[in-house]
Amino acid sequence: MPTPQKAQIIEETREELEGSSSAVLANYRGLTVQQLNQLRENLRKGGVTLRVIKNTLIKRAADEVGIEGLEPYLEGPTAVAFSHDDPVAAAKLMTQAAREFRKIEIKAGILGKRAIAAQEVRNLAELPSREVLLGKLVGTLNAPIQQLVWVLNAPLTNLARALDQIRQQKEQA
Repeated sequence: MPTPQKAQIIEETREELEGSSSAVLANYRGLTVQQLNQLRENLRKGGVTLRVIKNTLIKRAADEVGIEGLEPYLEGPTAVAFSHDDPVAAAKLMTQAAREFRKIEIKAGILGKRAIAAQEVRNLAELPSREVLLGKLVGTLNAPIQQLVWVLNAPLTNLARALDQIRQQKEQA
């Protein structure tokens, strides 16, 4: 039976897991307090919260929520970055922080109700932003319509050019 304090942490972690669209688990060993505070500030600006939680408490909260496959990644010190709005934000910001601080090691991630490996977290981080993806989608949807307009417009354009050439020939004659 966990102590009341641990039960509260499990409950808070469970609520974070349920309310977040994604999460990233990372090893933060070697960071100074100042670097950890700077990391928290950078993540907060991006809408991501960072919590340092004991592995056993993370496992219990994940089990309550129904997330499986985290056990292999729950070794050593673990910081969890929760992203509530954008599913890619935590992955992008933690990958950027790992490049910046060099001591952060991404262990795994949680997307929906499943655990994903560190490589999948890095792949998520490389995805373009939502706005860029929507722009590409609009461009892809617009291309066939634009080509249809060009095809339908071509005979009229050719007729206009032919009539203009006939007019020029008659003016010369």
